[in-house]
Amino acid sequence: MSQSSKQRPIIAHSNPMSPISETYRTLRTNIQYSGVDGEIRTLMVTSASPWEGKSTTIDNLAVVYAQTDKKVLLIDADLRKPTAHRTFGLSNRTGLTDVLTRQAEVEEALKETDIPGLYVMTCGTVPPNPSEILGSRRMTDLLERLKREFDVILVDTPPVLAVSDAQVVATQCDGVVLVVNAGGVKRELVQKARDSLQFVHARILGVVLNKVARKDAKMNTYYDYSS
Repeated sequence: MSQSSKQRPIIAHSNPMSPISETYRTLRTNIQYSGVDGEIRTLMVTSASPWEGKSTTIDNLAVVYAQTDKKVLLIDADLRKPTAHRTFGLSNRTGLTDVLTRQAEVEEALKETDIPGLYVMTCGTVPPNPSEILGSRRMTDLLERLKREFDVILVDTPPVLAVSDAQVVATQCDGVVLVVNAGGVKRELVQKARDSLQFVHARILGVVLNKVARKDAKMNTYYDYSS
């Protein structure tokens, strides 16, 4: 795939030696070690509310996973405000929803990126009933099939408190990472998001504190285990 002017820069790819890129690699390592009771093959990344950096986090995490010579798939399951096609400069004509509604084959929806080992399944046609589609048996079967082809599958979803989509997808993934805007979201909203995920027995691996002031941390992204 040729470089597109519409692509958004992904720092883990454009500047892999930067301190921020190293933080994403640390996040990857922490996730891998959190899987002592079972390998983390499918990972969902979400946030409590919009604009906390969940998509930026999952995009960079996908890149650093691919940099370890793994075959990685990023699925854009934010069916309400998808961004992966713009980030990676891909067509969104055929994607996840088209596969789930039997309008396209899986192979048509898998798109190779400029980054070796990294593939993206974009959102596809925006549906009128996202929660029902994501909670379908066909979604479960799709993830099981894709696990036979990819080493790691990362799933981007809408914020937890906005709609029920994230809760639905969380039940189908090995683990969940919650991205939190450290200076811009109220503690009670984060707690409410955590409680919503725990209600469906999601396996919360930890929290990414995003946009931390440099006076408070050496790097502007920090990974912390949740109890």
